[in-house]
Amino acid sequence: MQEQDTYYLNEICTQNALYTQQTGRKKKCLTHTFGCQMNERDSEILFGFLAQMGYEKTDIEAEADLVLFNTCCIREKAESKVLSHLGELKKLKQKNPDMIIGVCGCMMQQKGMADMIRSSAPYVDLIFGTHNLHHFPKYLYDVYQGKGRQIEVLDKEEGVQEGLPSYREYPFKALVNIVYGCNNFCTYCIVPYVRGRERSRKQADIVQEVKQLVADGVVEITLLGQNVNSYGLDLQDGTTFAGLLQELDQIEGLRRIRYMTSHPKDLTEELVKTIAESSKVVDHFHLPVQSGSSRVLDLMNRRYTKEHYLHLIDMIRKYMPDAAISTDIIVGFPGETEEDFLETIDLVQKVKFDSAFTFVYSKRTGTPAARMEDPTSLEEKKERLQRLNDALSDISRDINDKLQDTVVEVLVEGPSKTNEAMLSGRTTTNKTVIFAGEPSLIGQIVSVKITEAQTWILKGALAE
Repeated sequence: MQEQDTYYLNEICTQNALYTQQTGRKKKCLTHTFGCQMNERDSEILFGFLAQMGYEKTDIEAEADLVLFNTCCIREKAESKVLSHLGELKKLKQKNPDMIIGVCGCMMQQKGMADMIRSSAPYVDLIFGTHNLHHFPKYLYDVYQGKGRQIEVLDKEEGVQEGLPSYREYPFKALVNIVYGCNNFCTYCIVPYVRGRERSRKQADIVQEVKQLVADGVVEITLLGQNVNSYGLDLQDGTTFAGLLQELDQIEGLRRIRYMTSHPKDLTEELVKTIAESSKVVDHFHLPVQSGSSRVLDLMNRRYTKEHYLHLIDMIRKYMPDAAISTDIIVGFPGETEEDFLETIDLVQKVKFDSAFTFVYSKRTGTPAARMEDPTSLEEKKERLQRLNDALSDISRDINDKLQDTVVEVLVEGPSKTNEAMLSGRTTTNKTVIFAGEPSLIGQIVSVKITEAQTWILKGALAE
């Protein structure tokens, strides 16, 4: 963390302490996070700043002194949600002119987006992007000082910023960035344009952070990167993702290591063997395939074929026969034919994914795919998506049925979202398990016997 940012943070902290002394209440903040786990991690940093400034969290917008939107632009739907929600805040701002509203994240890095919000939502006080998140205290300080709206979106990343504060929702698990940005330039994807080029953190800094997290009570970490498999390549000092996993595997007290996301073109046999030999890296591979058609994969600039992807699956099964494999699939990429789609169905049937995130292609202005001819109707794309999801559901149910009456190890994460009287947790294969238990079990790894297998979740009871 840079010295000037610490100065502004401390100045706001002093002002907020005086406010609390005068009013008898702390200032409150609310952060809306859209998108992936990288955005979730950014929001943890933003609230880390805010907590050090003396703010406390609230879930009620009407009582918030500051509202932040940490945005995503991977699909049009995410953008629409942000703009709609932002419009709803206009009335609150009119009732409470002192409320500070900020918009940051990936959306702001898109060409013209900051200017659009500047003109359409003049009540927004802060606009900044992904490359200058660490300067948030300065922007907020300048707003407090009456310097008007603060708008700064950098065109280029500023390297890796270490030592930033963080506030985690869960005391027993944590997100850990290992590489920022992306060098792949898939033709449909906006990420390289809004997150910048790949910048790997030094392995020593990552190891030190994880050791501190474990000392604070964390038992599970999730390593984050747009492509964790290419971690270290930009450092040009022999650092690799496999080497990092081997180092983290030695940390006493750490129980589980997860990671997101893995690009097939950089998945090596060395890495698979490392994961297979690890005592802590989970037996779950999330390996986005995007399409089962080699022709479409070429149009996507994914740099592998259907055959190579299937070879990778065989390699995983060779070393880890019981590993879970999940994926991402885009339906209706520009020019996708029925024959191409059937290739995807064929791949799904061959791999037998445990689960998949599936989407209809979303046009992103500024990407090469946005300029491709796209003759397929939305109705046909939705029909294909339904057929794909039906196939995936059948496979997932067959896989889960085999877990009936088995005992699995579950990290208890909290109450079930659908029934607060029950607990919910995840296995090493990323299966969600619902079972009865005391709240004191949250944060612990327990044995659960599966009593009812369903398509997307498992129900069970604590094993005796």
